[in-house]
Amino acid sequence: MGEEATAFVPGHITGFFSAHPDEDPTKAGSRGAGVTLTDGVEVTVERVPEGTEPSVVLDGEETEIEPVSTVLETLGVSARVEARSELPLGAGFGVSGATALGTALAANRVFTCKLSFNELVTVAHGAEVRAGTGLGDVVAQARGGVPIRLEPGSPQVNKLDAIPARARVEYVSFGELSTPEVLADDTERLTQVGTEALSKLVEEPTLLSFMYASRAFARETELLTEQVARTIGDVTDANGQASMAMLGNTVFALGTGLSDAGYDPNVCATHPAGAMLK
Repeated sequence: MGEEATAFVPGHITGFFSAHPDEDPTKAGSRGAGVTLTDGVEVTVERVPEGTEPSVVLDGEETEIEPVSTVLETLGVSARVEARSELPLGAGFGVSGATALGTALAANRVFTCKLSFNELVTVAHGAEVRAGTGLGDVVAQARGGVPIRLEPGSPQVNKLDAIPARARVEYVSFGELSTPEVLADDTERLTQVGTEALSKLVEEPTLLSFMYASRAFARETELLTEQVARTIGDVTDANGQASMAMLGNTVFALGTGLSDAGYDPNVCATHPAGAMLK
Protein backbone atom coordinates (compact mmCIF):
# COMPACT_ATOMS: atom_id res chain seq x y z
CA MET A 1 0.00 0.00 0.00
CA GLY A 2 1.73 3.15 -1.23
CA GLU A 3 1.35 6.67 0.11
CA GLU A 4 0.73 8.07 -3.36
CA ALA A 5 -0.12 6.89 -6.85
CA THR A 6 -0.37 8.51 -10.28
CA ALA A 7 -2.72 7.89 -13.21
CA PHE A 8 -2.80 9.26 -16.75
CA VAL A 9 -6.14 9.93 -18.43
CA PRO A 10 -6.35 11.00 -22.08
CA GLY A 11 -8.22 14.11 -23.06
CA HIS A 12 -11.46 13.60 -24.96
CA ILE A 13 -13.12 15.68 -27.65
CA THR A 14 -16.77 14.90 -28.37
CA GLY A 15 -17.78 15.51 -31.97
CA PHE A 16 -21.51 15.01 -31.43
CA PHE A 17 -23.83 13.61 -28.78
CA SER A 18 -27.38 13.08 -27.58
CA ALA A 19 -28.31 13.56 -23.93
CA HIS A 20 -30.03 10.81 -21.95
CA PRO A 21 -30.87 11.83 -18.36
CA ASP A 22 -31.82 9.39 -15.61
CA GLU A 23 -32.50 9.75 -11.89
CA ASP A 24 -29.64 7.31 -11.34
CA PRO A 25 -26.45 9.17 -12.41
CA THR A 26 -24.72 5.88 -13.23
CA LYS A 27 -27.41 5.17 -15.83
CA ALA A 28 -27.58 8.70 -17.24
CA GLY A 29 -25.19 9.77 -19.95
CA SER A 30 -24.91 10.34 -23.66
CA ARG A 31 -24.68 8.60 -26.98
CA GLY A 32 -22.23 9.94 -29.53
CA ALA A 33 -18.64 9.79 -30.69
CA GLY A 34 -15.33 11.50 -30.17
CA VAL A 35 -11.56 11.14 -30.12
CA THR A 36 -9.31 10.58 -27.12
CA LEU A 37 -6.02 12.45 -27.11
CA THR A 38 -2.40 11.78 -26.24
CA ASP A 39 -2.62 15.20 -24.55
CA GLY A 40 -4.32 14.53 -21.23
CA VAL A 41 -4.29 14.85 -17.47
CA GLU A 42 -1.84 13.30 -15.00
CA VAL A 43 -3.38 12.87 -11.56
CA THR A 44 -1.46 12.09 -8.37
CA VAL A 45 -3.35 11.12 -5.22
CA GLU A 46 -1.49 11.41 -1.93
CA ARG A 47 -2.64 10.16 1.45
CA VAL A 48 -2.98 12.97 4.01
CA PRO A 49 -2.82 12.74 7.82
CA GLU A 50 -6.04 11.86 9.59
CA GLY A 51 -8.17 14.94 10.20
CA THR A 52 -6.65 16.85 7.28
CA GLU A 53 -9.13 18.27 4.80
CA PRO A 54 -8.86 16.91 1.24
CA SER A 55 -7.57 19.33 -1.40
CA VAL A 56 -7.38 19.56 -5.18
CA VAL A 57 -4.56 21.31 -7.01
CA LEU A 58 -4.74 21.86 -10.77
CA ASP A 59 -1.60 23.07 -12.53
CA GLY A 60 -0.17 24.40 -9.29
CA GLU A 61 -3.26 26.26 -8.07
CA GLU A 62 -5.64 24.99 -5.41
CA THR A 63 -9.14 24.77 -6.81
CA GLU A 64 -12.48 23.01 -6.49
CA ILE A 65 -13.50 20.34 -8.99
CA GLU A 66 -16.84 18.99 -7.84
CA PRO A 67 -16.57 15.55 -9.51
CA VAL A 68 -13.20 14.97 -7.81
CA SER A 69 -14.65 15.78 -4.38
CA THR A 70 -17.54 13.42 -5.07
CA VAL A 71 -15.17 10.62 -6.07
CA LEU A 72 -13.25 10.97 -2.81
CA GLU A 73 -16.49 11.03 -0.80
CA THR A 74 -17.82 7.97 -2.61
CA LEU A 75 -14.62 6.05 -1.93
CA GLY A 76 -14.65 7.26 1.68
CA VAL A 77 -11.10 8.60 1.60
CA SER A 78 -9.34 11.90 2.30
CA ALA A 79 -6.45 12.85 0.04
CA ARG A 80 -4.50 15.55 -1.70
CA VAL A 81 -5.18 15.41 -5.42
CA GLU A 82 -2.67 17.08 -7.72
CA ALA A 83 -3.53 17.24 -11.41
CA ARG A 84 -1.42 18.53 -14.26
CA SER A 85 -3.25 19.10 -17.52
CA GLU A 86 -1.88 19.65 -21.00
CA LEU A 87 -5.37 20.87 -21.91
CA PRO A 88 -7.44 23.90 -20.84
CA LEU A 89 -10.35 23.47 -18.44
CA GLY A 90 -13.84 24.23 -19.75
CA ALA A 91 -12.85 24.17 -23.42
CA GLY A 92 -14.29 20.82 -24.53
CA PHE A 93 -11.45 18.44 -23.65
CA GLY A 94 -13.02 16.51 -20.77
CA VAL A 95 -10.52 17.78 -18.19
CA SER A 96 -12.92 17.49 -15.24
CA GLY A 97 -13.86 13.95 -16.26
CA ALA A 98 -10.22 13.02 -16.71
CA THR A 99 -9.34 14.39 -13.28
CA ALA A 100 -12.24 12.51 -11.67
CA LEU A 101 -11.29 9.23 -13.35
CA GLY A 102 -7.60 9.66 -12.56
CA THR A 103 -8.51 10.36 -8.95
CA ALA A 104 -10.59 7.17 -8.76
CA LEU A 105 -7.83 5.01 -10.25
CA ALA A 106 -5.03 6.45 -8.12
CA ALA A 107 -7.06 6.55 -4.87
CA ASN A 108 -8.05 2.93 -5.36
CA ARG A 109 -4.36 1.98 -5.33
CA VAL A 110 -3.31 4.27 -2.46
CA PHE A 111 -6.16 3.28 -0.15
CA THR A 112 -6.53 -0.34 -1.33
CA CYS A 113 -10.22 0.15 -2.07
CA LYS A 114 -10.27 -3.15 -3.99
CA LEU A 115 -12.62 -1.92 -6.70
CA SER A 116 -12.48 -3.13 -10.30
CA PHE A 117 -11.71 -0.87 -13.25
CA ASN A 118 -15.36 -0.73 -14.32
CA GLU A 119 -16.44 0.05 -10.77
CA LEU A 120 -14.02 2.98 -10.64
CA VAL A 121 -15.21 4.24 -14.02
CA THR A 122 -18.77 4.07 -12.66
CA VAL A 123 -17.81 6.15 -9.61
CA ALA A 124 -16.16 8.82 -11.78
CA HIS A 125 -18.95 8.84 -14.38
CA GLY A 126 -21.63 9.22 -11.73
CA ALA A 127 -19.70 12.09 -10.15
CA GLU A 128 -19.46 13.90 -13.51
CA VAL A 129 -23.15 13.49 -14.22
CA ARG A 130 -24.14 14.72 -10.76
CA ALA A 131 -21.96 17.82 -11.20
CA GLY A 132 -23.41 18.54 -14.65
CA THR A 133 -19.91 18.83 -16.10
CA GLY A 134 -20.15 15.96 -18.59
CA LEU A 135 -22.18 13.01 -19.80
CA GLY A 136 -19.84 10.79 -21.80
CA ASP A 137 -16.23 11.87 -21.32
CA VAL A 138 -15.35 9.43 -18.54
CA VAL A 139 -16.49 6.25 -20.31
CA ALA A 140 -14.76 7.38 -23.50
CA GLN A 141 -11.53 8.19 -21.65
CA ALA A 142 -11.62 4.78 -20.03
CA ARG A 143 -11.86 3.19 -23.49
CA GLY A 144 -9.35 5.25 -25.48
CA GLY A 145 -9.00 5.38 -29.26
CA VAL A 146 -11.94 6.80 -31.23
CA PRO A 147 -14.88 5.58 -29.13
CA ILE A 148 -18.50 5.43 -30.25
CA ARG A 149 -20.99 5.54 -27.38
CA LEU A 150 -23.91 3.44 -28.61
CA GLU A 151 -25.78 3.37 -25.28
CA PRO A 152 -25.49 5.84 -22.39
CA GLY A 153 -24.38 5.33 -18.83
CA SER A 154 -21.58 3.71 -16.87
CA PRO A 155 -19.97 0.37 -17.84
CA GLN A 156 -22.69 -1.68 -16.13
CA VAL A 157 -25.31 -0.45 -18.60
CA ASN A 158 -23.62 1.24 -21.56
CA LYS A 159 -22.49 -0.12 -24.90
CA LEU A 160 -19.34 1.08 -26.66
CA ASP A 161 -17.77 0.51 -30.06
CA ALA A 162 -14.97 2.37 -31.80
CA ILE A 163 -13.62 3.48 -35.16
CA PRO A 164 -10.55 1.28 -35.76
CA ALA A 165 -8.20 4.10 -36.74
CA ARG A 166 -5.53 6.45 -35.48
CA ALA A 167 -4.88 10.03 -36.52
CA ARG A 168 -2.91 13.19 -35.94
CA VAL A 169 -5.13 15.75 -34.18
CA GLU A 170 -4.73 19.53 -34.22
CA TYR A 171 -6.70 21.96 -32.09
CA VAL A 172 -7.06 25.65 -31.27
CA SER A 173 -9.13 26.93 -28.36
CA PHE A 174 -10.71 30.36 -28.12
CA GLY A 175 -11.97 30.10 -24.54
CA GLU A 176 -14.61 28.42 -22.44
CA LEU A 177 -18.23 27.44 -22.86
CA SER A 178 -20.35 26.41 -19.88
CA THR A 179 -21.24 22.72 -20.15
CA PRO A 180 -23.73 22.91 -17.22
CA GLU A 181 -25.57 25.81 -18.88
CA VAL A 182 -25.91 23.98 -22.21
CA LEU A 183 -26.97 20.74 -20.54
CA ALA A 184 -29.49 22.59 -18.37
CA ASP A 185 -31.28 23.93 -21.44
CA ASP A 186 -33.90 21.99 -23.39
CA THR A 187 -31.82 19.29 -25.09
CA GLU A 188 -34.63 17.80 -27.21
CA ARG A 189 -33.41 19.28 -30.50
CA LEU A 190 -29.80 18.55 -29.63
CA THR A 191 -30.66 14.91 -28.89
CA GLN A 192 -32.61 14.54 -32.14
CA VAL A 193 -29.71 15.81 -34.23
CA GLY A 194 -27.21 13.75 -32.22
CA THR A 195 -29.23 10.58 -32.76
CA GLU A 196 -29.28 11.18 -36.52
CA ALA A 197 -25.52 11.78 -36.52
CA LEU A 198 -24.88 8.53 -34.65
CA SER A 199 -27.01 6.55 -37.11
CA LYS A 200 -24.95 7.88 -40.02
CA LEU A 201 -21.66 7.07 -38.30
CA VAL A 202 -22.74 3.53 -37.43
CA GLU A 203 -23.54 2.95 -41.12
CA GLU A 204 -20.00 4.03 -42.05
CA PRO A 205 -17.64 3.98 -39.04
CA THR A 206 -14.73 5.94 -40.51
CA LEU A 207 -12.87 9.06 -39.42
CA LEU A 208 -14.17 10.98 -42.44
CA SER A 209 -17.76 10.01 -41.65
CA PHE A 210 -17.17 11.08 -38.03
CA MET A 211 -15.97 14.51 -39.11
CA TYR A 212 -18.91 14.99 -41.49
CA ALA A 213 -21.37 14.00 -38.76
CA SER A 214 -19.67 16.23 -36.18
CA ARG A 215 -19.70 19.29 -38.42
CA ALA A 216 -23.36 18.77 -39.33
CA PHE A 217 -24.23 18.41 -35.64
CA ALA A 218 -22.45 21.64 -34.69
CA ARG A 219 -24.21 23.54 -37.46
CA GLU A 220 -27.72 22.12 -37.00
CA THR A 221 -27.75 22.55 -33.21
CA GLU A 222 -26.62 26.17 -33.60
CA LEU A 223 -23.88 25.67 -31.03
CA LEU A 224 -21.25 27.20 -33.32
CA THR A 225 -19.69 30.41 -32.09
CA GLU A 226 -18.68 33.03 -34.65
CA GLN A 227 -14.95 32.39 -34.19
CA VAL A 228 -15.36 28.61 -34.39
CA ALA A 229 -17.52 28.83 -37.52
CA ARG A 230 -14.97 31.08 -39.22
CA THR A 231 -12.09 28.75 -38.34
CA ILE A 232 -13.91 25.65 -39.57
CA GLY A 233 -14.60 27.53 -42.81
CA ASP A 234 -10.90 28.34 -43.16
CA VAL A 235 -9.98 24.67 -42.77
CA THR A 236 -12.63 23.63 -45.29
CA ASP A 237 -11.27 26.18 -47.77
CA ALA A 238 -7.84 24.56 -47.31
CA ASN A 239 -9.39 21.15 -48.17
CA GLY A 240 -9.20 19.97 -44.55
CA GLN A 241 -11.64 18.46 -42.07
CA ALA A 242 -12.50 20.32 -38.86
CA SER A 243 -15.33 20.66 -36.38
CA MET A 244 -16.20 22.06 -32.95
CA ALA A 245 -15.32 20.35 -29.67
CA MET A 246 -18.44 19.66 -27.62
CA LEU A 247 -18.77 21.59 -25.44
CA GLY A 248 -16.07 24.19 -25.85
CA ASN A 249 -15.10 27.22 -27.89
CA THR A 250 -12.57 24.99 -29.61
CA VAL A 251 -11.89 23.73 -33.14
CA PHE A 252 -10.24 20.39 -33.79
CA ALA A 253 -9.00 19.01 -37.09
CA LEU A 254 -7.56 15.74 -38.30
CA GLY A 255 -4.21 15.62 -40.07
CA THR A 256 -2.82 19.08 -40.85
CA GLY A 257 -6.13 20.87 -41.43
CA LEU A 258 -5.53 23.81 -39.09
CA SER A 259 -1.87 24.16 -40.04
CA ASP A 260 -2.77 24.20 -43.73
CA ALA A 261 -5.32 26.94 -43.01
CA GLY A 262 -2.62 29.16 -41.51
CA TYR A 263 -3.23 28.55 -37.81
CA ASP A 264 -0.63 27.65 -35.17
CA PRO A 265 -2.42 24.74 -33.47
CA ASN A 266 -1.55 22.43 -30.64
CA VAL A 267 -0.68 19.04 -32.08
CA CYS A 268 -1.23 15.59 -30.61
CA ALA A 269 -2.74 12.29 -31.75
CA THR A 270 -5.51 9.90 -30.91
CA HIS A 271 -4.60 7.94 -27.79
CA PRO A 272 -4.40 4.20 -28.51
CA ALA A 273 -5.39 3.16 -25.00
CA GLY A 274 -7.61 4.35 -22.20
CA ALA A 275 -6.89 5.67 -18.71
CA MET A 276 -4.10 3.88 -16.86
CA LEU A 277 -2.04 3.86 -13.70
CA LYS A 278 1.59 4.89 -14.17
